[in-house]
Order: sequence, then structure tokens, then C-alpha cells
Amino acid sequence: MTVNAMTEQPSPAEALPDVLMRIVSELHDVAYLIERIEPQLLEVGGGAELLNSPESMKVMQGIDLAVQKTRGLAEFIDTITGEIPPDWAVDVATALSLVKLSEMQRALGGAMHHGNVQPLAKAAGDFDFF
Repeated sequence: MTVNAMTEQPSPAEALPDVLMRIVSELHDVAYLIERIEPQLLEVGGGAELLNSPESMKVMQGIDLAVQKTRGLAEFIDTITGEIPPDWAVDVATALSLVKLSEMQRALGGAMHHGNVQPLAKAAGDFDFF
């Protein structure tokens, strides 16, 4: 009797601490991008006069809270990553396939090492459609 067993290819597992540190890096990038919105709002919205509006102050406080929470998550993951054994591995293929932004997909997949990947200033009229 012959049994045709299907042989599964081993999944490309990566060290979990490495994957988590890439997530930490992306979270720091997100915090930086959010933080850059504040001065742009002041510039577009009329400067100090914008801060006199209670509604505008709520928006600015919301932006600040988003930055703090993003950085807090990054620090939390960074800290617990130090406790994870380096031989723990995870297959990120499925998770990466769900990430829609190709640049983020490459960064999380370890294809590139980056700091703040977004340019500080874009040319006037240069924006992305979603």
C-alpha cells in the first residue's frame, strides 16, 4: 500500500523579536507623521488665532493624544520584546499580505531598514489619492 503524503513546504519563519522591532519602528514613523500635522494646521488655519477656538484646541489635543498613544504602544512593544526569547519565530506571510501600503509591507517584511521614510516637505500639489 502506497500513501501519497502531501509534503508541506516549511514556512519562512522569522525571529519574533525582529518582527516586533520592525513594528516598533513603524509606530515611531506613524507618531512622527501625526506630529507633523500640528504645525501644518497652524500654518493653514491662521496661526495663533486657530488656538483661540475651542473646537480647534480639541483637534490639536486629539493629535497630541494620537502621538502619545502611538509612542506608548511602541515603547510597550519595545520593552516586552526584550523579554522574548530570540529563538521564538513567527511566519508573517499572511499578516503581510493584509498590509495595503507597499512601503509598509516591505518595512514590516524586513526588506528595508528605514528611519522616517516620509519626506519632510512635498512639493505643492503633491499628494496621494486614497
